[in-house]
Amino acid sequence: MRNSSLIAHRSSLISTPKFSLIGAAGYIAPRHLKAIREVKGVLLAACDPNDSVGVLDSYFPNAAFFTEFERFDRHLERLKRQGDKPDYLSICSPNYLHDAHARYALRYGADALCEKPLVLNPWNLDALAEMEQESGRRVWNLLQLRHHPKVLEIKKMVEEAPENQVFDLDLTYITPRGQWYYASWKGDEAKSGGITVNIGIHLLDMLLWVFGPLQSLKVHRRTQGRAAGYLELQKARVRWFLSIEAETLPANAPDRNSPFRALQYADQSWNFSEGFSDLHTTAYQEILDGRGFGIEDCRPAIELAYRIRQAPIQEIDESAHALARLPERAHPFSNAE
Repeated sequence: MRNSSLIAHRSSLISTPKFSLIGAAGYIAPRHLKAIREVKGVLLAACDPNDSVGVLDSYFPNAAFFTEFERFDRHLERLKRQGDKPDYLSICSPNYLHDAHARYALRYGADALCEKPLVLNPWNLDALAEMEQESGRRVWNLLQLRHHPKVLEIKKMVEEAPENQVFDLDLTYITPRGQWYYASWKGDEAKSGGITVNIGIHLLDMLLWVFGPLQSLKVHRRTQGRAAGYLELQKARVRWFLSIEAETLPANAPDRNSPFRALQYADQSWNFSEGFSDLHTTAYQEILDGRGFGIEDCRPAIELAYRIRQAPIQEIDESAHALARLPERAHPFSNAE
């Protein structure tokens, strides 16, 4: 059994935290590189099958880079023998690889610092938790939306509300994507978990964290490009809509090409599009200080996303989000072709 107190505070004792990173050519990697630099860390090595990683020059030009995982692995083993091993493995790879890469980090002797979702299926969390216990290292999930000032404001409002108050909410998240999305791994539900995971997992986590556990759900729409449904939580009834299709943006969206993230309650509306992409540094610092979010923190959202993927599609009714009524369009490109 590991000394959990020692593990929790080990990170804060490291003068210069050392990182390695998988998925350096991905969309999200620059936010991790920026965070590593801003927490005064150093990147020792990075890996990606794609060699379009010139972004490294802006952050860590001296980091070793590999397009083959086997060579990356050998390099990290060499660093371990030399007493200069990374303390953390930052995981920015496609969703379906997160579980395997987190397990690799634990076997190597590093903490895994993983993008959402940690895993695609809830049962994978149990095996990961067992490995974490055996290894004495930690698996951290970047639930950065929990650090967003607007989310903290909403959470405070809920905590101060009467105990029996239930909030009626509309949650809308639309982030336009081009045709490349459908041909990439993101368009393959087996690899990404579908749109509910790809763009929705942070929002599902936020809802559960703020408004309490799930009571019941309905799913009204679930396609490659959009999903919609209804959730009953302990403290909220939520009509939700997710989309990557620009034509679904509401008329009051300030920018037709940028993400629109909004939570509406009565006459109050919180738009947390601003600042959403600047929270990785905060999340990294919390992890270094031993206050990050681990396996059990992300479990409720992973379980909810899985249930949404498995739920039958129901008729549009009064519980549906208004945008769920929009006509759907066919997608001409997919990686199934």
